This record gives sequence, structure tokens and C-alpha cells, in this order.
Amino acid sequence: MVDQKTISYYENHTEEFVSRTIGADMSFCRNKFTGLLPAGAYILDAGCGSGRDSRCFLEQGFLVRAMDASAEMCRTAQAYLGQPVDCMRFDELGGECVYDGVWACASLLHLKKSKLPGVLAVLCRALKPGGILYASVKYGRNEEERLGRFFSDYSMEELTRVFLKDGKFELIECFETEDVREDYKKKPWVNILVRKSVPGQ
Repeated sequence: MVDQKTISYYENHTEEFVSRTIGADMSFCRNKFTGLLPAGAYILDAGCGSGRDSRCFLEQGFLVRAMDASAEMCRTAQAYLGQPVDCMRFDELGGECVYDGVWACASLLHLKKSKLPGVLAVLCRALKPGGILYASVKYGRNEEERLGRFFSDYSMEELTRVFLKDGKFELIECFETEDVREDYKKKPWVNILVRKSVPGQ
């Protein structure tokens, strides 16, 4: 799934990464996501990083399970959140029909494109019928290593096609945003919101 070199990057650059991202204002995308969830929903933060978004969800009264593939990142997020954070990769996630929502902000982008459908199947299985999945990736078409990490970039059309191709999800919205960090403004993101299909509907 996520390659070991990318995980090692986060192990070795935790403090730097947290300092660059923990203050990033993701409220625009978070509000789109939480606006589709019931009060007190159970959210999986899949690739939680610093724990920034998990903390916002908790403050809004949601139940949150946070996970990340980097043990050092998990320790940092756990201290920030004041609750356990699970160190695991996407393919290690178990459970069926557990979560009302899955938040995968800037995490699925570290998967090779050939691996994304399998991970989407895992996340879909973990969602309740009608559950909501949000994901964000960098805009582009490349699969490459950059700055010590592996990235898969997508256009809106390509990302939508991957998410919808097997009928597991229904599209709610796919949209572009600029990076909220000042030094990354010219590097857009592709965001997608989908709903787990409900059999018979």
C-alpha cells in the first residue's frame, strides 16, 4: 500500500510536517463533509497526520477514530487529541458498516494508482450504507517520488472515474481548491465527496 520510504519520511520529519500543516484552515472542505453527516456521527480520520482535523471533529461533537501509518505521527496526534490513535495502513483496517463518514485528507495520494481501487473497497466496506467519504489529492497526472515521498496526482475526471467505476459509491461533488498554505498557493488540490451506495436504491 503506502510505500515504506514515504512512511519513513513522516517518521523522520514529523515535527517539520506538523508545524507546516497543523494550522492549515481546512474548514471549507470539513464543513462540506460534516454537513452531510448526522449529529454525533462516527468518523474515521484515515491518515490523520497531526490530528488537526480529528480535533476539529471532536470539538464539533463527533466521535472520531484516528489512524496513520507513521508511528511517530500517531504519537504526536495522540498527544494533541488526548485519545488513542491507531498506527496502521489502509489495508489493515477491519470492520464492516462501522463509520458514518471517512475523512481521507491528503492521504490516498500516497498510493500507487493501481492500489487505490483496493483501498477504496476497504474504506467502502467500513462505511455504513449511505456513509460519506471525502478524499483530497494533488492535481495532475503523474505518479512519482517528490521530496522524499511518493505521490499520485489526478485530474477531477480521472479521480471521479476511479471512485465510481464499480458502483460502490455515488458522486456528491468533485471540486478543485487552492492550497491553503501561502507558499503552496499555485499547487491546486482535487477534492471528492461520495456516498456509499445503498442496495436497492
